[in-house]
Amino acid sequence: MTKQQLKTPYLIANDVNLSDADAVAAKRAELKAYFVNSWQTYESLFALINNDNAFYARPEPLRHPLIFYYGHTATFYINKLMLGKFIHKRINEKLEAICAVGVDEMSWDDLNSEHYDWPKVDEVRTYRDQVFALVCDLIDNMALQLPITQDSLAWIILMGSEHERIHLETSSVIMRMLPLSDLTANAAWADCPYQGEAPLNELVPVAKQVIKLGKKTDDHTYGWDNEYGTATLDVPAFRTSKFLVSNQEFMQFVEAGGYQTPEYWTEEGQSWLRYKQATMPRFWLKKEGRYYQRNLLGEVPLPLNWPVEVNYLEAKAFCNWLVQTTGRDIRLPTEPEWYALREKVSGDLPSWQEAPGNTNLEYFASSCPVDKFDNQGIFDVVGNVWQWTESSIDAFEGFKVHPLYDDFSTPTFDGKHNLIKGGSWISTGNEAIASSRYAFRRHFFQHAGFRYVESESADMPLVPANHFEQNVDVCQQLQSHYQETGFTGGNYQQQLAQQVRQWLVEHNANTEKLLDLGCSVGRTSFELADVFEHVDGVDFSARYIQHGVQLQTGEPVRFETVQEGDIVDFHEVALADTGLSAASNILFSQGDATNLKAIFADYDVILAQQVLEQCYDPKQFLKQVANRLNQGALLIIASDYQFNSDVAAKEKWLGGIKVNGENLVGFEGVQQTLGERFELLDQTDLHQVIKIAQRISAVSQKHITLWRYNG
Repeated sequence: MTKQQLKTPYLIANDVNLSDADAVAAKRAELKAYFVNSWQTYESLFALINNDNAFYARPEPLRHPLIFYYGHTATFYINKLMLGKFIHKRINEKLEAICAVGVDEMSWDDLNSEHYDWPKVDEVRTYRDQVFALVCDLIDNMALQLPITQDSLAWIILMGSEHERIHLETSSVIMRMLPLSDLTANAAWADCPYQGEAPLNELVPVAKQVIKLGKKTDDHTYGWDNEYGTATLDVPAFRTSKFLVSNQEFMQFVEAGGYQTPEYWTEEGQSWLRYKQATMPRFWLKKEGRYYQRNLLGEVPLPLNWPVEVNYLEAKAFCNWLVQTTGRDIRLPTEPEWYALREKVSGDLPSWQEAPGNTNLEYFASSCPVDKFDNQGIFDVVGNVWQWTESSIDAFEGFKVHPLYDDFSTPTFDGKHNLIKGGSWISTGNEAIASSRYAFRRHFFQHAGFRYVESESADMPLVPANHFEQNVDVCQQLQSHYQETGFTGGNYQQQLAQQVRQWLVEHNANTEKLLDLGCSVGRTSFELADVFEHVDGVDFSARYIQHGVQLQTGEPVRFETVQEGDIVDFHEVALADTGLSAASNILFSQGDATNLKAIFADYDVILAQQVLEQCYDPKQFLKQVANRLNQGALLIIASDYQFNSDVAAKEKWLGGIKVNGENLVGFEGVQQTLGERFELLDQTDLHQVIKIAQRISAVSQKHITLWRYNG
């Protein structure tokens, strides 16, 4: 391919203004051209490898060999088409299994090549030809409706093309680590010829602004799931480096002993340094006292005016060094701050006649001088190299996992993956548009560098972290409280609240103060907040309580549930989804039902949800509960009386035991313990469903009893 053919002139969009038939035909042709361009560009990159042995080398021990990546992008199409039931027969089951899952560098040494039986290069070449023919046939003959939606076959083909463009870039990084003898130069992949002294960097002001993040669902370009949703942040005024940090600027850190000075490095950075024994950036080398840089296809004297390429840990250490040597509050920018810079770049890839930066393979197959592309006084806002940020990736509000690629984003929502922004010289397609969000482990090497900022504000503008809850018990409670479980005609917590409301009316109860004891993740507290002037939601588990608090602040809660085996579903719930409001009259607290603080007193109603089974002394709880109630107040107990010796000693059980040779059931034990001070007013049964997996649920019949405290 030529340099012009490598360039990607468009993204798939749904904005053609033609008649329906013409629009579909135009879109079909556009989709096929985009697919072919993606495929052929990938083939062009791998054609640089001049011997089969190089496909199996591992120049980066934390990554698979290149044979995996050569087969991976083709198997991705087949695996997603099978998952979506768009095809019903595989091409090569063994290859599609071994080339299915990549590596995220989760630890320094988590990849053992002995576990893999890699296919021959010719087998992968044949396989790729077969997949190419299959996808072309699908595009030519599939039913196509506009606009292209995320559940359509066309979207899955776009997904495959964008996935291949990601690995075009990551594979080129690995190729930079191969011996030069394994690669053959090609004019379409030529370096930038411009080298020289770097300009002196300086900080330039950026005005404060409100930044709205998140790709709209009706956006015309392809998007990955983490791009959708909304987030609005105030970005205080800050100053940014005019240029990306150049090799020349970073050299000062190297020669000042930056790699040998632990205090510049984070704890994670120090651990990485010990592992790698690094003394300079990964793509630098030193021969006979001179520095050189390894590019894709050659070594050149270190181009001082090109951006340095480092991982986050190195970029962070450089900023810390600047703090110490200059006394200024220097750090990496956050994602919202980068978007404040992005405002200086007009339009986006689909509308550009020419890229306003070294990106989309339009100029060079390498970086270029940091002062070549001016974006209204700030250089390289987009392109040249990716820019590390201080922001770890998380989902925007409204995030939804795409069902056919449920592990694209969620594994990175762990606080260990930092966002890179702006794209590099080889970023094409989705990677090169403004809304793209890619994140890597902080020790990861990409064609990535950085710029730095200085802010007078002590708080960095960050998208709030909202990770997915993974604790099985908590996730089951969240699903039980805030989603329909598919059985018994409704939601248990909602039904319980309705029963409480009914009893309050029937018995003319006072409704000044409620204690929802054993409130778990809070649904019943929210349901009853409009009835009572004040609600105390108390649970022994802080891990439950935190989700009630989060929902009360208006934030969504994210959690995962088991579908089958290792397959999980991802959920996001907010109070607005249930029609409930974030009532300010609820106070969630952690507390021990048997030993509550004195402040928990003077209640008109106490609702005890599964407290008897979950506290270590249920008898003591019932003996003391009167001390928390007003005269004539109501006590409502929800229980299945299934006591457990791991929670409470058997002598403290209320039932499920024999006393003097006779059976004592839980309800009788409650009656005996409450004694004459409490009058039983009513009782009913409700079913609670806890989903264990997609097709497995645990159903318990809760006995709901109503008592009046008569003193």
